Amino acid sequence: MATLVDTPLLLAGEAWADYGLVDSGNGRKLERYGPYRFIRPEPQAMWSPRLPDWQAAGEFVPGSDEDGGGRWQFDAPVPPAGWPLAWNDVRFTAQCTPFRHLGFFPDMAPVWEWMRGQLAGKADAQTLNLFGYTGVGTLALSECGPVTHVDASKKSVAQARENAAVSDTTERPVRWLVDDAAKFTAREVRRERRYDGIILDPPKFGRGPDGEVWRLEDGLPGLVSDCRRLLDADSRFLFLTVYAVRMSSLALGGLLAEVFADLPGTIEHGDLAMREEGEGGRLLPTAIFARWSNPG
Repeated sequence: MATLVDTPLLLAGEAWADYGLVDSGNGRKLERYGPYRFIRPEPQAMWSPRLPDWQAAGEFVPGSDEDGGGRWQFDAPVPPAGWPLAWNDVRFTAQCTPFRHLGFFPDMAPVWEWMRGQLAGKADAQTLNLFGYTGVGTLALSECGPVTHVDASKKSVAQARENAAVSDTTERPVRWLVDDAAKFTAREVRRERRYDGIILDPPKFGRGPDGEVWRLEDGLPGLVSDCRRLLDADSRFLFLTVYAVRMSSLALGGLLAEVFADLPGTIEHGDLAMREEGEGGRLLPTAIFARWSNPG
């Protein structure tokens, strides 16, 4: 029976050559993406900035309503088609998107490292990336074996394929699928498929390619239950991240504890965060997570 660890964990991402959290405060953050710096909203940065002056190529100015919106304002030229970045052996393109993101989530870097560690020593590990976005996590996992990448956005999957080309990994066995994550997972259960690891990063709200409506609180329990049916006692992990919701990581851990009660292993939960660069860098929380792991 999988054991739930009550004490929350902290997975803190650190700066690397092509990315760094330079400073944060007053509801904003200053980040370094290769040669460019950007300012973006960050409600959890409730403290004051450490630096007196923020110089950036662009800033995302949020909309006036609670549901999002907003636009980029640029003070220096930024390539509209994006520019190359790298994380370890994975190369990809960063780009200022209309949704305030820049084409990948840097706080996932410790998760990519952890998943690779879980699959170490397992030949041709089969993994599933649900809500795979632009595929940086998929490319990280593809080092370990075949990956099935699923996202409802044609544009995101196209960008993921381009990132595979940039990373010289187009020959790796990756299935790139434009599909509704919940429907695809249910079909995989009916096909009696199995995976060695699953990563899922569901949005708070979304729509599938055929107009399917996704609401996290309604859809997550059933999706996690279907994911469990794609794993067995020889599988290594499931990693779940949730952003921008009023929810405790303990709730996610409790959900996994119920669904994974019949499997061995450990269930942990906690916060993802990024550490500011420099001496005394503060930790900026970004998301909550829960994970099941089984060393085998």
